[in-house]
Order: sequence, then C-alpha cells, then structure tokens
Amino acid sequence: MLELRHLATLRAIEEAGSLVEAAERLHVTQSALSHQLKDLEHRLGIALLVRRTRPVRFTTAGLRVLALGREILPRVQQTERELKRLAAGQTGRLHIAIECHSCFQWLMPALDAFREHWPEVELDLSAAFSFAPLPALVRGDLDMVISSDPVENEAVLYMPLFRYELVLAVSRQSPLAAQKWILPEDFADQTLITYPVERERLDVFTAFLDPAGAEPAAIRTAELTPMTAQLVAAGRGVAALPNWALTEYTEHDLLKTVRLGEKGVWRTLYAAVRAEDEQTPYVQEFLSTARDLCFKTLSGVRAVKAVNILSKSHKVVD
Repeated sequence: MLELRHLATLRAIEEAGSLVEAAERLHVTQSALSHQLKDLEHRLGIALLVRRTRPVRFTTAGLRVLALGREILPRVQQTERELKRLAAGQTGRLHIAIECHSCFQWLMPALDAFREHWPEVELDLSAAFSFAPLPALVRGDLDMVISSDPVENEAVLYMPLFRYELVLAVSRQSPLAAQKWILPEDFADQTLITYPVERERLDVFTAFLDPAGAEPAAIRTAELTPMTAQLVAAGRGVAALPNWALTEYTEHDLLKTVRLGEKGVWRTLYAAVRAEDEQTPYVQEFLSTARDLCFKTLSGVRAVKAVNILSKSHKVVD
C-alpha cells in the first residue's frame, strides 16, 4: 500500500513545514498533494497529519511512516546513484574465484594494477578449491572464475586469457630428465605430486593419463607450488604443472621439465563471467590488464587467436 512517492511526500511536508511549500518542492499543485494524502489515509484507514496547524504536525501513525521514509529514501537514492555509475561503467563489483593454484603468481599483481585505475570497483579474491564455483557465478555470488576447464552453460561466457603448456617437473637426477618427452606409461613407477583437488580437475589425468588408461605408482598431495617444487627437486616424486609456474626453478637449475607427449599438452586459461557482464567496461579492462601482465611476466605462454568456447569441443586455435 505504501509507495516510494508517499514516503517522499511526507518527507517533503516535514522539511517544508506546510502543504503549500511541500507541493512546490514536489512540483505538484496543493490540491493534487492533498488528494494524494487523503487517498493514502483512506487506504491505510488512519490519519497521518493533524491539519490546520503550522508547521504541519504528524500523528503517531504519520510519524511511523515518516521514520520509514527517513530510513528507506536515502538508501534508494544511493542505489539510484550507484546504478547510474554502473550504467556508465564507473563502479561495480568483481568477486573472483580461481581454480588454478599457480594463478596467484600473476593474478595478485594484475589485481593491484587494475585497482589503481578502478578504485571504486569492489574487488575480492577466493580460492575455488573447496566449492563448485560455476553455480556461484550463475547465481551472482561470484563475478568471475579463473579456470582451464570450461563447462558448457548458456548463462556463462568463457573469455580466454592465454595458452600454456603442461609439463612434467622431475629431479635433475631422474632418468626421465634425459628423455625428449614423457609417455603415459612412464608414470607406472613414479609418485605423482598433485594439488589436493579431485582427480577430474587435474589436467595431467584428464588430458594425458586417463585417455591412455595409465596410472602413476602412487599419488601424494602438496598445497603450494614451492612445496611441490622442493619435493620434486629432492626426488620425492614428479609433478605436472604449467610451464610458466616452474620458470624460477628451472632457471636456478633446481629441477628439470620434460614435455608430456611428443606434441605436448597445451591448455587454455579462461576467465568465466556471466554472459550479460561480458561488455562491462571494468570487466573488459581487467581482462586487458591481466593479459598484458601475463605476456610481460610469464614465459612460455601464447596468445589465443580464435576460440569457440560454447561448443562441446571447446576448440582453440593459436
């Protein structure tokens, strides 16, 4: 029964002190304002004003409605201002979840660079290793998911960031270090070190071992990339990681990397967003910032020239 215009009317009457001045503020006639008040009082079944007083005095019921207006109207006005700025692409929210442990290496600097130019965009970052991020993205709890595993969904658009090669990290003393490339059966006597996530979310299985029906001798987990690298360097196992995540360890000759298969295993890292947010200016700016930083700082990554991420084949051309 109560509408925003009713709340605005009572606030105007309170501020003006009379129906005449309130009508002028609202750009209506005094007659129209009186009619609106009488109609509202009739619908509510109670008087809101004590008439023939100056300044106008509110009844107990009128004071209750006036208090509601004081609480609600500023929030509505603030939201309207924010919506106008959103429409202009000046402000908003960018809550990001990542499905890639190694992504912290480049994502944090990208967020810092983005924040300098878009200080009014609310940023938040979480690791999506303990929950399903895609449903959270669709329902609006998240605004972007960084992933290398597109899942077909008409409400979600996957925008490519870059291509990278998945390589096998081995110790310098390992016989595998002398090979030109690794075969799936080479894992038969190896301990594979992985991040603590489900098998179906690990590229080394989905893109290399499972298609060949191969299995490692054992599997152990490590939370962090530096921990994994130390275990590999000590000969405690092997690990399949993005080439760019291992650069600092290979440059210091702490371990060796070997290609998986003769042609290698290449993956594409995507930023998934809701389809309606694709052209949002700050989303596009973040993607541009992230890509620029990655190509400047990460070694062995490639640009994606063409991509069909809505088809079941997820075909990528580079």
